[in-house]
This record gives sequence, structure tokens and C-alpha cells, in this order.
Amino acid sequence: MKTIKQNTDLGILIFRILVAGLLILHGIGNLTNGYVFIKSMMSKSGLPEFMAYGAFIGEIIAPIFILLGYRVRISALFVALTMFIAILTTHAGEIFSLNQFGGWAIELQAFYLFGAIAIFYTDSGRYTILTK
Repeated sequence: MKTIKQNTDLGILIFRILVAGLLILHGIGNLTNGYVFIKSMMSKSGLPEFMAYGAFIGEIIAPIFILLGYRVRISALFVALTMFIAILTTHAGEIFSLNQFGGWAIELQAFYLFGAIAIFYTDSGRYTILTK
């Protein structure tokens, strides 16, 4: 039986594509709605509404950089910060809750947050479109 050779760089690439690709789709949804919901959450939290446009960077621009493998660590840090703020401003009451199906109520936001932290620590690996 032939064994499969370990390829950590390929695993990192797949994880980058997964986290960044899904987050870009999420960000496009917010972009098409004009960040109205995010602006209202910022306002309710006592933060200026213009901070909602930071979500554009954290949900679209930074994930594109992660996909390309360019400035991955700083981009992942920005995604993690964006998700942390989203959890605190929008989902704080759900942190210790389960959803109607028994899953963690903030599992999507937590996936993006902890995925970005993991990408921060692993960096881009060998497979990138742009050089570091």
C-alpha cells in the first residue's frame, strides 16, 4: 500500500481558500446591502457608523490578500479583529448560547475568527500567487 506524503503547504493553501473564500462571499452579501445592518449595530453599540466600512476591508480586501498569499499575517490579523468586533457588537448575547439545531449560536463568526488566527500563525505556506 502506498502512503500519502505529508504536504503541510497544501493543507495551509486549502485552509486559506476555505476561510477567505467563504468570508468573501459573506462580505459581498454585506456590500450589496450597503452595510445597513452593520451601521445600525455600530450605532447601537455607541460606535460611529463609518466604522461599518471597516467590515469591507475585513470581509473582502483582507480575504483577497489571504487568497493571493500576499501580506497574509497582517490580513489575517485584520480579519480576526473584524470578527472580534462583530461578535462583541452584534452577537455578544449569543456567545454562551446554542442555536435551534443545537450548534453554537456564533459558530460562523467563531470559524472566521479562529480560522484567521490559525492563518496568522501558519502564514501563507509555500503556495502563493504573489511573492511575500
